[in-house]
Amino acid sequence: MHADNMLLITVNGEPRQVAPGMTLAALAAELGLAPEKVAVERNLEVVPRSTLGQVRIEAGDVLEIVHFVGGGGHAGAPAAADDGWTVAGRRFRSRLIVGTGKYRDFAQNAAAVAASGAEIVTVAVRRVNVSDPKAPMLTDFIDPKQITYLPNTAGCFTGDEAIRTLRLAREAGGWDLVKLEVLGEAKTLYPDMVETLRATEILAKEGFLPMVYCVDDPIAAKRLENAGAVAIMPLGAPIGSGLGIQNRVTIRLIVEGAGVPVLVDAGVGTASDAAIAMELGCDGVLMNTAIAEAKDPVLMAKAMNHAVVAGRMAYLAGRMALRRYADPSSPLAGLI
Repeated sequence: MHADNMLLITVNGEPRQVAPGMTLAALAAELGLAPEKVAVERNLEVVPRSTLGQVRIEAGDVLEIVHFVGGGGHAGAPAAADDGWTVAGRRFRSRLIVGTGKYRDFAQNAAAVAASGAEIVTVAVRRVNVSDPKAPMLTDFIDPKQITYLPNTAGCFTGDEAIRTLRLAREAGGWDLVKLEVLGEAKTLYPDMVETLRATEILAKEGFLPMVYCVDDPIAAKRLENAGAVAIMPLGAPIGSGLGIQNRVTIRLIVEGAGVPVLVDAGVGTASDAAIAMELGCDGVLMNTAIAEAKDPVLMAKAMNHAVVAGRMAYLAGRMALRRYADPSSPLAGLI
C-alpha cells in the first residue's frame, strides 16, 4: 500500500497508482480502453475477459495489457475456380497471406491487403499504449470479422516467450489458429528448431493450431507435423532479405513428404519469387516486406496476387520436361 492509501502496481512496464478495490475492468475503463480489443495478463497469468469485472487489483501486481498491431504479413486477380486450400479444417480461397508491418500507416496497409486478395493477415501482439488509448488500432482499418487474423510470435527468442505471447493473443481475440516462430539469433532470424519443436508440442496440447515457421529441412518439418503443427512454413531465404527462393530442392522435398499444408514464409522479394514457390507445389506463400517496402505497395500487392495464382495454375498444369538439347517446335518432315 502506498503512503496515500493508493496501490502501487506496474502496467506495461510503467509504475502506476490505483485506488484500493479497483477491478481490472475498472482499470481498463479508466485507461479509456475497449475491453473487447485487449487482453490482460496479471503476474504472468492471462485473465479471462469474462472475469475482468471480478478480479480486484492488489498491491504489487504486474499487468500487461496488449492488443494487435501491424506485424510480420478484395480486388485483384481471382484464384482458379474451386481451387481453395484448407488448414486445420478452415477453407480459404486466396493462397496469399500477407503481413501487416512496415507500412506507412494503417490506411496503406488496408489498401494493400485489399489489392492482394488475401484472406489472412499476420499480426503481432504488442503492449497497448496506455498514455494514448484513443490512438488508431489495426482493427479499425482491417476488420477481423472480414479478414482472418493470424497472431504471430515475431520477436520471440525462446519457446516460453512465444507460448506466453500466444496465450495472450487467444485471450485478446479468441483465435486458436496462430503462427509460431521462435528465432535463434538476431542477425539471420533463423528459427531455433529445438525451441520451436518444444513450443509446438505445448501449444498443440493446449488446443492451439500452430502454423510453424521453420528451416528448410524435410526431417524437421515432419517432426513438427508429428508434434501438432497444422501447417509447415519453411523459409525461402532470411526474413526481410528479398533474396527469393534459395532452396527449391529441399522445399519440394518438404512438400512431397508433408501431410499438412506447406507455405513458403520469408525471403520473397518480387512476383516471380511467389510464382516459383507455388510452382514447387506449395499450398501458399506468406510475405510482408516484399509488399510493404515496394515503391508502390498497393500495386505490388496486386502483382503478388496474380503471381500466386499463375504459379498455382502452372503447378496444376504440369511443366514440360527439361532437356539438355534443343527440340524444334515445328516438324522437320516436309521441310522445303
